[in-house]
Amino acid sequence: VTRIYYELPRVSEVRLVIYNTLGQRVRTLLNDRVEAGRHWVEWNGLNESGQRVGSGIYIYRFEAGDYQRVMKMILMK
Repeated sequence: VTRIYYELPRVSEVRLVIYNTLGQRVRTLLNDRVEAGRHWVEWNGLNESGQRVGSGIYIYRFEAGDYQRVMKMILMK
């Protein structure tokens, strides 16, 4: 399990999606309106179907209002 932390200065529509290195969506962790403040989301290494994904490099895209950020992460088993 990994936690992704983020902080919002104001209420925002937040979307956090994990992709594999081929650009295929693995899992949407968050797609909701979130209050201002510090928050975190957990990913347990499962895809949308509830199946475990393999070890490797994954990319997550975080969007909150006009702000966007793309980061890499490594899943090791």
